[in-house]
Amino acid sequence: MQSTGDPCVEDRPDVVPRDDVPSDASVVERSWEEPDAFEILFRRYADDIHRYVARRLGAEVADDLMAETFVVAFQQRRRYDLSRPRARPWLYGIATNLVGQHRRSEARRLRAFSRVASTGGDDGEALADRVVARVGAEHTRAQLAGALAKLPARYRDVLLVIAWGDLDYAEAAEALGIPVGTVRSRLNRARTRLRAALGGVDPTALHEQNEETDRG
Repeated sequence: MQSTGDPCVEDRPDVVPRDDVPSDASVVERSWEEPDAFEILFRRYADDIHRYVARRLGAEVADDLMAETFVVAFQQRRRYDLSRPRARPWLYGIATNLVGQHRRSEARRLRAFSRVASTGGDDGEALADRVVARVGAEHTRAQLAGALAKLPARYRDVLLVIAWGDLDYAEAAEALGIPVGTVRSRLNRARTRLRAALGGVDPTALHEQNEETDRG
């Protein structure tokens, strides 16, 4: 599957849905009999999934894992819950599972960024910088990358699928196959550990405030 040309409105998940724009669920159902229809989901979400994987594992493996995400999704499309109109959490869940097969690589990458940042190195695409941008933190790249590397994988998954995937708690729960309460618990524990490592700074406070505002 390859994305070509400018995306049309039906391929833009950020555009307010119209009656003539098929939901993700309807696209999946249609693909049961018309496999080529699945490319609509690829055009809608491939770039997002690629960015997420690249942030976690690096650009060198992002192409392969993004493609594998959609291959797995295609193979499992008949098991998709059609009551869920948006397939984005489902795709992020598949991508996160694939990232999970590279836990050591992710931890090594975070530790490497921590070392580079602590010695004054600069990478315009620095992983820790992107975390800071996503969650509104104000602290050094070295401390943040090092703290993320030390988080248990289950906590890091929740934190990063929310921070980088822009998923809310319910979507994160759907993506990771866990209850919303578990999402909240793991996110809270991740934040507690990061605060301890970062001298009391809470790198996810902004996202938490936004979530509370959305619920209110």
